[in-house]
Amino acid sequence: MSADPRTLAVYAAAASRYAEGAARKKDIDQQADLDRFAARLPPGARVLDLGCGPGQHAAALRDRGLIVEASDASPDMAALAFRDHGIAVRVEPFEALDATARYHGIWASFSLLHAPRADLPALLARIHRALVPGGTFTLGMKLGQGEGRDELDRFFAYYTEAELRDLLAAAGFTLLHARQGVGSGLSDQPASYVILTAHA
Repeated sequence: MSADPRTLAVYAAAASRYAEGAARKKDIDQQADLDRFAARLPPGARVLDLGCGPGQHAAALRDRGLIVEASDASPDMAALAFRDHGIAVRVEPFEALDATARYHGIWASFSLLHAPRADLPALLARIHRALVPGGTFTLGMKLGQGEGRDELDRFFAYYTEAELRDLLAAAGFTLLHARQGVGSGLSDQPASYVILTAHA
């Protein structure tokens, strides 16, 4: 499975607007998510921002003293991450992750929702394998059912919190924390979401 070209085209056209708008919003709850993730990691831990977009979270994790690697399927978003934050991003799809016990933490904030539902179990297994034993994984996803395209033509897969809890457990994760909220991104349309933090 490669990244959806229609979704990538939307991000290519709107990358700068997203980086200047939604990606710069200061969200107290989101800062708490980053703090919770970072607090579980040893000093100088190596982490991966999987699907980093324009790099604002990768930069925030770096600024918390972590060694950050970042990947994203969009070359336009990768370019912005380097321009705005000095983050060098590997341009690659999710399934390029093939590391074993490399990371103390993996952060996937509203990125894996672009993967088809059928692909998520295998991707979670890759993430689990890429973490050191006990490593921390934070996952942000939109809540809902099924999959399809939004008004901007991006592909999304939707889940209930219960489904995600079950998928994480099946991949070998132990859930540590979950919270739900409502926010808006590139489309400016409010949407319900869930943030789950677990350990391998």
